Amino acid sequence: MTKPNLKNIDRTFWGLYIALIVVAVIALFSASSTLVYMHHSALGPIGQQMFFIVMGVIAAFGIQYIPSYWVRFGGYVLLAVSTLLVYSTMIPGNPLVVTINGAARWVRIAGITFQPSELSKLSLIIVVADQLARIRTEEDKRKYFFRTLIIAAVVMLPVMASNLSTAVLIGLIVFCLWILARIPWKYTMSVVGIAAVALVLGYLLVEFAFVRPGVKMDGPFKRATVWVSRIDRHFTDDGADKYTLTDDNIQEVYSSVAIARGGTSPVGVLPGNSKERDYLPLAFADYIFAIIVEESGIVGAAFLIFLYLAILFRACNVSSRYSDMPAMLMTMGLALMITCQALISMLVAVGLGPVTGQPLPLISRGGTSVLITSIYFGIMMGVSREQMELRERVNETIEQSQDEAPVVTLE
Repeated sequence: MTKPNLKNIDRTFWGLYIALIVVAVIALFSASSTLVYMHHSALGPIGQQMFFIVMGVIAAFGIQYIPSYWVRFGGYVLLAVSTLLVYSTMIPGNPLVVTINGAARWVRIAGITFQPSELSKLSLIIVVADQLARIRTEEDKRKYFFRTLIIAAVVMLPVMASNLSTAVLIGLIVFCLWILARIPWKYTMSVVGIAAVALVLGYLLVEFAFVRPGVKMDGPFKRATVWVSRIDRHFTDDGADKYTLTDDNIQEVYSSVAIARGGTSPVGVLPGNSKERDYLPLAFADYIFAIIVEESGIVGAAFLIFLYLAILFRACNVSSRYSDMPAMLMTMGLALMITCQALISMLVAVGLGPVTGQPLPLISRGGTSVLITSIYFGIMMGVSREQMELRERVNETIEQSQDEAPVVTLE
């Protein structure tokens, strides 16, 4: 690990990171009312999340001093471990697996509950970026395209069994990395076409074989009926029935009410004055953006969108000046993951997409999500730090060579 030097830290990344944390803390106190009622105290649920935020800041600060080549090596180890853990969630009766809200996507080890798919997202980006950076010739493009395709497919298969939206998000980021690595369009679009056909056929199979007849689906993909039902509800619910409360649409209805209340003023009803937080299930998790809009209006929503887009723009700026291809692709992949996940979560909260269960990075309550997102920031800030230190060494070398150059005089 490099000796800490505050001179070369990326202040822009840190500013964006701290700004998101401030928003997260304000939103946490506003949206956790149901948890406070449940525990009869604010110290438990809010204190626990604050602990994870502090641990995330410490992790980000330390990781930014780890050389990027160590990060790439660690990515392979983490990918192997996380993939085994994700596959273990498909084993019936696995004592390590914890089912929450009907989804068996959590693992509990040594009393710590986390989603191994979050680790898979991080490690897969690192590994795919490292593999694609090895391309030197046209033949290499074909070789590493298929290699990364196989790696991504192996990781995405078990993730898809419990969380389709996460698998699709992973596929989107891998696709973007292929584009950045200049993989030929005939390869990338072939995969997109095959995936689209497979998703449509899978939808039709589940719709007509299970959902409409009301037949229960078993096996590792038993949640497919939930996904199809959500898609059906999003695109077919019209008129007054859309706002009739049921167990299936309660989140969408109260989220819409929260958005409407926030739209009554450019700055919403102001922090602490939310009413829908007491009725919106999991207001502190997947639908926290609706509470943010309710309390801060279009001004708060625009500011939050700006923060997430600024992360991507900063990553582009850092990558454009970096000569290390693996680090550049890794930085872009991590920034794209944060930004795309945030935009998907926001679109769902405002009713522009079916329910996906994607948290708002660094803001939604959840220890695993906060820590992993902080690691994303730490890695990106580490790449930026290396770039600045490299530029300093180059400038010093140039200055030294100029000082040592002989002075030629004309007589």
